[in-house]
Amino acid sequence: MGVTAKVVKIAGSTADVEFDGVTQTISIAMTPEVKIGDYVMLHAGFAISIIDEKQAEETMELFIELKKMMEEDK
Repeated sequence: MGVTAKVVKIAGSTADVEFDGVTQTISIAMTPEVKIGDYVMLHAGFAISIIDEKQAEETMELFIELKKMMEEDK
């Protein structure tokens, strides 16, 4: 399962990405054309594709809704 995140910093073949207030360092070896501000689909610590902002926002909204539903079930 992939997660969508926004690229906030690039250093060589790694990037810092942010999702839901969490920052994580990932590999961008598979997406070397990525730029700061781009949205990427992550899997296992790798950016596997660059996605457009609209698609990223829709995906992030779904994850946030899922998170809320899981918290309500506790």
